[in-house]
Amino acid sequence: MLPSSRTHLCPALTTAALLLVAAASMAAQATAQNISPPQATLVWADEFNGPDGSVPDLDKWIVLDNGSGYGNNELEYYTPRSSNVRVEQGNLVLTAIKESYTGKDGTRAYTSGRIESHKKFELQYGRVEARIKIAKGQGIWPAFWMLGSDYLTNGWPNCGEIDIMENIGSEPDKVHGSLHGPGYSGGAPLSGVYTLPNHARFSDDFHVFAVDWKPGEMRFYVDGKLFETQKASDLPEGKRWVFDHPFYVIFDLAVGGYWPGVPDATTTFPQTMLVDYVRVYKLGSPQ
Repeated sequence: MLPSSRTHLCPALTTAALLLVAAASMAAQATAQNISPPQATLVWADEFNGPDGSVPDLDKWIVLDNGSGYGNNELEYYTPRSSNVRVEQGNLVLTAIKESYTGKDGTRAYTSGRIESHKKFELQYGRVEARIKIAKGQGIWPAFWMLGSDYLTNGWPNCGEIDIMENIGSEPDKVHGSLHGPGYSGGAPLSGVYTLPNHARFSDDFHVFAVDWKPGEMRFYVDGKLFETQKASDLPEGKRWVFDHPFYVIFDLAVGGYWPGVPDATTTFPQTMLVDYVRVYKLGSPQ
């Protein structure tokens, strides 16, 4: 969903100037919508257009109830409550709150939201993209990523992990695109970084994050700009490419963890991550 905009025109503007304004507006909207790549077919999507306050479509998503920390020393408890996960004004809303919460996995000092398409939708190859406005602040860790569907049987990192977008709050102008597999995981993944021009902050506006996934190759994009390519042929000798099988999609808003560190006095709560849409395309022949 595109943010609403209002244009205030000065009476002195000429017809030519009006045409220039209209053209610029159309170009900006086309960029924001990130029109699908050539020779691509939409195969799955969620536009998050349900009633305000409703849960995400349960035919497409599992809403997590988990406070395990996921091996990352995360501090949040993911809950299915509407205060943490809901659909509102055409967006998925994930909200991190500073509050004590006790669930089956114990007590945590923060709550937040996470949804997964595990056992609902899986894909092998294609373009996966989402339009997101991330949260901000030290210790805040928003992510849009995929995990190998054999995670429960094959374990991590053998199942593979594709991080289409990760941000840590201490780097407001940067996002990371990464691959984790056996021998290149944890603090040493295959990774690239995209930095917004002029130190702009990703939390100030929506941006489109995408990966084009083909046999033996991953290409990562921000707002249609290619910033990273990873290929199986570039792996160090003895390392395995573990990305030729089905994966599922995940959105989460973590608090704390080994990588982002803990929130501090500068971190304000609640923090919210908005997802306008997620779309998956089958790619045609290479361009």
